Amino acid sequence: MAGFLIANPRSGGAKHIDELLAKAKELGVRVHLLEQGDDPAEVARAADGDALGVAGGDGSLAAVADVAIERDLPFVCIPFGTRNHFARDIGLDRDDPLGALEAFAGGEEQRIDVGRANGRIFLNNVSLGLYAQLVHRRESHRRRSNAFARLRAFGILATHRDPVGITIDGHPVKTRVVLVSNNEYDLDLMSVGERERIDAGLLGLYVPRGLLRHGWIEREGTRFEIDTTAHRIRAAFDGDPEVLETPIEFTVDSKALRLLTPARPLA
Repeated sequence: MAGFLIANPRSGGAKHIDELLAKAKELGVRVHLLEQGDDPAEVARAADGDALGVAGGDGSLAAVADVAIERDLPFVCIPFGTRNHFARDIGLDRDDPLGALEAFAGGEEQRIDVGRANGRIFLNNVSLGLYAQLVHRRESHRRRSNAFARLRAFGILATHRDPVGITIDGHPVKTRVVLVSNNEYDLDLMSVGERERIDAGLLGLYVPRGLLRHGWIEREGTRFEIDTTAHRIRAAFDGDPEVLETPIEFTVDSKALRLLTPARPLA
């Protein structure tokens, strides 16, 4: 398979870039290193290949995955960021980006879902309100311990008590945090956990009513509409900060993405 890989040399895995380039060459995969000002989606649209891949973190993946859907091409994820939640949830070893490249050499294809917010794709989740602020703070402290990040998160929620005027499907909800996910997560007190599957054709919606885990509302569905009194809200798309105009229509594209992963060894 003639693969085309878009690599972000500024992501968390950049120290392995030379090894990645050597392995890609060995497999016959063309590599485009993103430069300042490059649009990954435009690079993917112009790419000459039978499969499109991205070596980057969670925030780098969605734009190229959207082009893979447009072009009906297989999509390859190379864990090359800091957390690589998507890679984890599709069963990749997050510490082995070179192994993930083997997907280009006779990998296994499966179809998975993607979420959309007003048409914009997300692979993991979109957080709104103070959860988005939490994500931004975590990103700024990502090189510190998880315990410290969780304490910071708890402090944010504990000191911001005013709801942000959110309605979900027309119903007012007194909350400061909303998270919509591509398929369902297991949640702990301060963060999303893992997804058992990404092909159930469902969105997950999570609304904490308080600081305790049993205070969370959890729903699933194929569509949610979220509005705010200010008609603007802080958000994080797969961990990347944004400010969105509301209302926001969340939908799921069932089995839209042709995911290619390394073939599993025979038992």
